[in-house]
Amino acid sequence: MVDDLEFDREFFETLARLDEAVMQRVAAEGCQLCDGPLHRSDYNRKPRGALIAPAGEEEAFVRRFSLCCGREGCRKRATPPSVRFLGRRVYLGVVVIVASLVALSLRAAGEVRQRTGVPVQTVRRWLGWWQGSFLKTAEFMTICARIVGVEVGRVPASIVERLEGTGTEPAQRMLELLAPLTTGSVPDGSRFLRGAP
Repeated sequence: MVDDLEFDREFFETLARLDEAVMQRVAAEGCQLCDGPLHRSDYNRKPRGALIAPAGEEEAFVRRFSLCCGREGCRKRATPPSVRFLGRRVYLGVVVIVASLVALSLRAAGEVRQRTGVPVQTVRRWLGWWQGSFLKTAEFMTICARIVGVEVGRVPASIVERLEGTGTEPAQRMLELLAPLTTGSVPDGSRFLRGAP
């Protein structure tokens, strides 16, 4: 499944457009605290694409979209959910997913780095997250409610395998399902993803 996937420039441009649309929806609602206007206040990231993102794609992802209340005295930050980044991890979200899938399918740990460009220790840490604290999240519960047959011992593979679409579409759907995990400052972040282009 993972061997024939190619994440091209178009895939990453689609993710950027999704993040932009979500950011605009969050901005349109205004500040959650005082109803003041939200203004752009992006911040820099230094994401890694390993061998999964085409060369140079990391450069397109150096800005994490974020907003800040424009009302004097409030200035509360609202960082919208993201399909490009997976929380504070330095690797792009799709890299976390694909490298984890590769690790679950391979027997030899050394092959993981050779195939993905991600250090084995990092992938092991991600697999620990998938099998540990991720299973306790509301997002995982939502996924299990939507998708029949998720095998806990094979997460994230058992989720991605059950998502609709061809090529890179299941990876994109997985990123959309995980997006609410990428922010703590925008409650119920999944509602901003519904109907996004």
